[in-house]
Amino acid sequence: MNTVRTRNLGPATNRLRRTVLLGCTALVALAPMMAAAQDAATATADSSTSLAPIVLKGSRSVIDTSNDSKSIVATDTSGVGKMPTEILTAPASVSVITSKEIEERRAASVVEAVRYSAGVNTGYYGGDDRYDYINIRGFEPYTYRDGLQIGRTFGGYKEEPYAFDRIEVLKGASSAGFGAAEPGGSVNYVTKLPKSERFGEAYVTGGSYNHKEAGLDFGDNLTSDDTLSYRLTTKLQNSDAEYDYSKDNEKFFMGGLTWRPTDATSLSFVFDHLSREGVPGSGGQPIGTDFDRSDFFGEPDYYFLNTNRNTYSLLFDHDFDGGLSFKSNARYAKGSNSFGSAYLSNTRTDGSNIADRYYFGSDTDTEQFVIDANLIYETSFDNVDSKTLAGVDYNHFESQNYGFYDPSAPSINWLSPVYSGGPASADPNYGTRTTQQTKAIYLQQDLTFNDKLTVSLGLRNDWFDLTETDLFGAGTQSDSSSKFTKRIGASYKFTDEIAAYASYAESAAPPGVGTDPTTGKQYEVGVKYRPDAFPALFTASIYDLTKGNITVYDSVTYIPSTVDKVRHRGIELEAKAEVTKDINLIAAYTYIDSKIDEPGGSDDGNRLMRVPKNMASIWGTYTWEGEGKRGDMTLGLGARYIGSYYYDLANTNKSDAAVVFDASFTYKVLKNTTFQLNVNNVFDEKHVTNQDSGGVYYNAGRTIYATLRQTW
Repeated sequence: MNTVRTRNLGPATNRLRRTVLLGCTALVALAPMMAAAQDAATATADSSTSLAPIVLKGSRSVIDTSNDSKSIVATDTSGVGKMPTEILTAPASVSVITSKEIEERRAASVVEAVRYSAGVNTGYYGGDDRYDYINIRGFEPYTYRDGLQIGRTFGGYKEEPYAFDRIEVLKGASSAGFGAAEPGGSVNYVTKLPKSERFGEAYVTGGSYNHKEAGLDFGDNLTSDDTLSYRLTTKLQNSDAEYDYSKDNEKFFMGGLTWRPTDATSLSFVFDHLSREGVPGSGGQPIGTDFDRSDFFGEPDYYFLNTNRNTYSLLFDHDFDGGLSFKSNARYAKGSNSFGSAYLSNTRTDGSNIADRYYFGSDTDTEQFVIDANLIYETSFDNVDSKTLAGVDYNHFESQNYGFYDPSAPSINWLSPVYSGGPASADPNYGTRTTQQTKAIYLQQDLTFNDKLTVSLGLRNDWFDLTETDLFGAGTQSDSSSKFTKRIGASYKFTDEIAAYASYAESAAPPGVGTDPTTGKQYEVGVKYRPDAFPALFTASIYDLTKGNITVYDSVTYIPSTVDKVRHRGIELEAKAEVTKDINLIAAYTYIDSKIDEPGGSDDGNRLMRVPKNMASIWGTYTWEGEGKRGDMTLGLGARYIGSYYYDLANTNKSDAAVVFDASFTYKVLKNTTFQLNVNNVFDEKHVTNQDSGGVYYNAGRTIYATLRQTW
C-alpha cells in the first residue's frame, strides 16, 4: 500500500449580453428556414465547400472518422448503440465533437470540448481540477471508449482529448445500447487509429501560467501493400495553474498498429500512457470575500494531484460478406490516482478573519478488463432493410481506495495567511476494496421501410456481482442483482433532409451492496434537418426523463442523501453548420425543468442541485481567404450563457447567471504551417460556481495560448 500524502458583472450588462446571446442562438436555430431560400446549386458548385461524406462500408461494423479532422459536422455516430448509425435517422439526440472542432477551440480537456453542446453543463465545481465535471440533462454521465465502459466522470480519470478522433455525447438513457448509464446521457470517446497513408503534425504551445506544451501525431504504412500501418501520438506539458503554489504537468504517449490482411479484416492494437502532476484545485476561498483566483488558503506542503495510467486496447472487425460482420473490442487498464489538500471547512463570522480547515486526501488504484463482441447481419426483402445486432459484454473492475481525513488542520487568517505545513501524519484512516463484475447480453434490431420509416428496438440484460471489503477490519459484503433494460424508437424521413423521431429508453447503473441498481427512463421526440446545400445538422428535441433509486451527495454538506425520484423535462436546440466555405457556426440552447419528487419529504418540489434552468452558447468562425503572400486568416468568437442553479438540495443558496466569451485567431503562415491564438474567458468574467460550508469556488479565469502547428 502506498502511504497517502493526499487531499461579477453588473446586472444590466449581464441582461444585455444574455439577450444578445439568446437572440443569436435563436437565429442560428432558425437557419434551416433561411438556408431553404439559398440557391443550393451555387453552394454545391463551389469546389471549396466540400460536403461531409457519408461513407457506406457494406456490412462493416466500424464507424468512419476520416472526415473528422476536416469538418465540424459529423454524419454518422456510434454513440446511439453498438451499430454505426446515420445521425439524421437515429431516434435519439447526439452531439459529435470532431477533432477539427477540438483543435479549432483548443479544447485542452473534455470539459472544454463538450461545453458548446446542448444539454451539457460543465465547470460547476469551479476551482476543482480532479475530474472531468460534466452534467448531461442534469446528471453526471458514464463514459465509454470505443464502446467499452470506462466509468463515471466523477471519481475517474481526466481523459486527454488529443487521443481521440471525436467525442460523442448521447443525450438520454442508453443502457440498452451500452450498459451502465445515467438517464441524462453518456459520453463515448473514439480513439485515433493508424491510417493507410502517410500523415502527421507537430505543434508547440505557450501561454498563461508559464504554459509550455509540445505535441506530435503522425503515422505511415510499414509495408508497401498498405496492410500494416502505425500511428504515434504524444503530448508533453509543463505549466503552472491559476492558483499559487500550483502546477499542471502532463506526459501522454499513445502508439498504435493496424493490420489489414484483407479488405474485409482489420486488427488494431493501441497502447497509451497518461501521467499527470498537478493540484486538486484552489481548495476554496472564504465565504463573503472577493480575493483573486490565485490567492491560496490551503497548505503548499500538502497540495498535490498525481495520475498514472496505462491502457492496452485491441479492436478487431471482420466482414464475412453476404451481410454478416463481426466486431470485438477489448481493453485492459491499470492506474493510480492520488491527491491531497487542506480545504476550508468554515468561514467564521465573529470578525476574526479566521477560516477553519481540514486535511483530505485519497489514494486510489484501479484495474479493469472489459471485452465486447457482437455480430451484425444486414439484409433486405421487398421494401424493407434490416440490420440485426447481437452481442455479449464482460466487465471486471477492481479498485482499492485509501482515504485520509483530519478535521484538526490549523485555521488560517485570510487577511494575513501563514502556512503551517502538512499533517504530522498522513497515514490513511479509512479504506475500501471493491470488485465489480458485470456480464451482459444484448440485441438491437433496426428495420427501415421504403427508405422512410426506421423502427429501432434495443434489449439488454446485465448481471451485476459486487464485493466490498473494509480495509480497516469491518469485514466483506457481497451482493448480486440483475437488470433488464429496453429502448424503442422510430424515425421518419419526410425528405432526404428532414427526419422526425420519437423514442422510449431505460437506464440502469450498478448498485451498491444492499441497494438496487439506480434506474431511469426517458420519453423523447425531436426533429433533425441536414441540408443538401452545405454540411450542417440542426436538431430540436423535447424530453421527459425520470431517475429513481438514487443517492446524491449534497454540494454543501457532502453528506449522502436518499432521493426517491427526480424528474427532468426539457427542450434542446442545437446547430452545427459550415454555412459557406468561409463561415462555420455552432449554437445550442437548453431548458431544463428539474423537480425532486418525494411526497412528504423535505426537498419535495425542489430543483436538483447544479441544474440550470437555461443555458445557451454560440461559436462562429469567419475566414478571409489569402491574397498574394498573405495566407488565410480565421477569426473565431464564442459566448456561453450559464443560468443560475442551486448548490444544495434544500435550494437555500444558488449561483448567479453568467456569460463567458471565448475567441480565437488562426493565420496560415505557409501551406502547411499555421499560427493559432486562443483566448478563453476574454473579459476575465468572475462568478461563483460552487459554495459549500467552508468556502466558494470561482470559474476559470482568462487564459491566452499561442500555437504554431506544422502538418504533412
